[in-house]
This record gives sequence, structure tokens and C-alpha cells, in this order.
Amino acid sequence: QVRLVESGGGLAQTGDSLRLTCVASGGTFSQYTLGWFRQAPGKEREFVAAINWSGGVTNYQDSLRGRFTISRDNGSPTVNLQMNALKTEDSAVYVCAAETRYAGYSASRNPDDYNYWGQGTRVTVSS
Repeated sequence: QVRLVESGGGLAQTGDSLRLTCVASGGTFSQYTLGWFRQAPGKEREFVAAINWSGGVTNYQDSLRGRFTISRDNGSPTVNLQMNALKTEDSAVYVCAAETRYAGYSASRNPDDYNYWGQGTRVTVSS
């Protein structure tokens, strides 16, 4: 059983930066693909970023590439999401997810590939 706990959300203003962290426990972290998804009120969940087991392969929602950076530390074990130049449309609950069935080779953007999910951390960006 894998447990994922996110932190780092909060209030920010446009242009600010926030760093989200997801701490994992249980299982073999270094073999997982990890992803971040977000869901804004009244909207469907959307893919944000993903990273493979080594950190050598990353995947981003096209509109977020360049502002958001995903990274991982297999020794901690944590996965981070650095969010820069925040916009009001970035306001959402950000959820960390782990894919543990495929040895972590991919950085999938498909939520159906992920079998463990955290509770989420809320990010609110005001102008």
C-alpha cells in the first residue's frame, strides 16, 4: 500500500511561485512513475506533469511547460512541483499520484494509469 501526502499549497498572488511536495510511504518509490494532476471548481481533473522512475523522462501539460517543473528525490522519497509565474487559472486542488504497476518507465499523462492518489493540496492564486 502506497500513501501519498501533499503539502505546499496555499494563497498566492499572480506572478508568485509555489513549491508543492508529495511525500510517499510504502512500496518501492524508485520504481514508480509519479504525476501531478489538478482540479479546479466546476472543472474536470487535468494532467499537470509526470516523471518516470529515474527523473530522466518528464511530461508536462503543454500550456504549463516552462512555468512548472516536476522533480523527484528517490532518497527522501518525494516528488516536487515547482510552479512559477502563477496565474489565477492555476487555482485548483493539486493531487499527487503514483503508478506502481509498470516499473516506472513512462511519464504517463493518463490518469487511468495511476493507481494511488493523495488527498490533494489547494492552491489559490489571486490577482
